[in-house]
Amino acid sequence: MFAIVVGLIALALVFDFINGFHDAANSIATVVSTRVLSPLVAVFWAAFFNFIAAFGGGVKVANTMGKGIIQFDQLKALGTESVLVVILAALVGAIVWDLITWWWGLPSSSSHALAGGLIGGALPALGASGLVWDGIGKIALFIVLSPVIGMVLGTSMTIATAWLVRRRAPLQVDKWFRRLQLVSSGIFSYSHGTGDAQKTMGIISVILYGTIWADRPFAVPFWVVLLCHAAMGLGTAAGGWRIVRTMGHNLTKLQPIGGFCAETGGGVTILAIAKLGIPVSTTHTITGAIVGVGATKGNRAVRWGVAGRIVWAWVFTIPASAAVAAAVYVSARTLLALM
Repeated sequence: MFAIVVGLIALALVFDFINGFHDAANSIATVVSTRVLSPLVAVFWAAFFNFIAAFGGGVKVANTMGKGIIQFDQLKALGTESVLVVILAALVGAIVWDLITWWWGLPSSSSHALAGGLIGGALPALGASGLVWDGIGKIALFIVLSPVIGMVLGTSMTIATAWLVRRRAPLQVDKWFRRLQLVSSGIFSYSHGTGDAQKTMGIISVILYGTIWADRPFAVPFWVVLLCHAAMGLGTAAGGWRIVRTMGHNLTKLQPIGGFCAETGGGVTILAIAKLGIPVSTTHTITGAIVGVGATKGNRAVRWGVAGRIVWAWVFTIPASAAVAAAVYVSARTLLALM
């Protein structure tokens, strides 16, 4: 039993690594596209802030992932085997969708892929009553709201900063915001670590408290916090260059002032929503912020065809990862029954 639990925790950390790898573009696309940092320096800059978020990010989102999407007590009541199979299915569903969208170069949400995996794994095990519909409803709501909030903040900050520097020489403005973008990139990378690493913390906590620690009250141990932030930071350091091209170059063209506004607007949005314990997509938020910045230059500044492909990836993320997870759950149960 212990070996199986350790193996499943390792798989969760693999997902966390892929999450960082897949979402590296969210953290570095703007700072790379504006040529403030080279790609190699940018990924290590982002990875550093991903990790230090462990010391101030909290665990509210982790608790939501652990008990706010599926009925944890119902799942635990089915027994250790059911807990392990459901979590295995959820992780495989999320990993498969992440890798598919990485290959396509589309910035989909690892957060929603994991939520979809949990839904798909839990449905055949518990039925509809085993899902926390209020929590799922909040996640679905912020699929729409997070990019809209990011877009509004990105647009507002661009307009405000442009007005503040309207009498300054363009070269001077560019010099200022090249420095400031280091700060804004750090803010966004910190928010990425705060939001996304917590999802894997919640999954690992379900594994622990649904199996070998079933007699203990649900919590998120600090060693789990450190492990998840380290895995995400390493994944970010590995980079995801296909998606960097989509986010940093294909969606719209950014100058340092625009990169600063997009990163700051997106980062503030994610940190605020994380305080509410809602798993929000860093991908959706930064995409909305980038579009908001680009839209201040007129509709033609945004490549709406690329934006449309991204939106379709968002729409299919939860159903697709849920379908894979459900198939994995049924297959695993069938194999176990034959053994």
